[in-house]
Amino acid sequence: MTSSHDPQLLKGVLSVVLLHLLAEQESYGYEVVQRLQAAGFSDVLEGTVYPALSRLQREGRLATRLVASPSGPARKYYRLTAAGHDALEAGTATWARHVAAVDSVLTRPLPTAPRKGH
Repeated sequence: MTSSHDPQLLKGVLSVVLLHLLAEQESYGYEVVQRLQAAGFSDVLEGTVYPALSRLQREGRLATRLVASPSGPARKYYRLTAAGHDALEAGTATWARHVAAVDSVLTRPLPTAPRKGH
């Protein structure tokens, strides 16, 4: 993937991506950022991820627990709740519908484009 993503597109799908990553494996915030970046979202920073995690927690889609860290303060680990699993399922289905609709338009053949200078 490219290191540049449309912020508006990302805003619409970030929650689903975060829920999926946390369904795969319980993680603390910085680890979520690293996993997101390793997945190709290298331009997504902590300042975007932490507020999204907090919002998902407030919405009841994530639960947290503190785990002592050998190298500093305790880490807050995030995991999906039942509501989080439901949101992930619904969000994944919605995203698949959007992708299919966009793809159905973008894969249509185009008329021959006029050549430059004509």
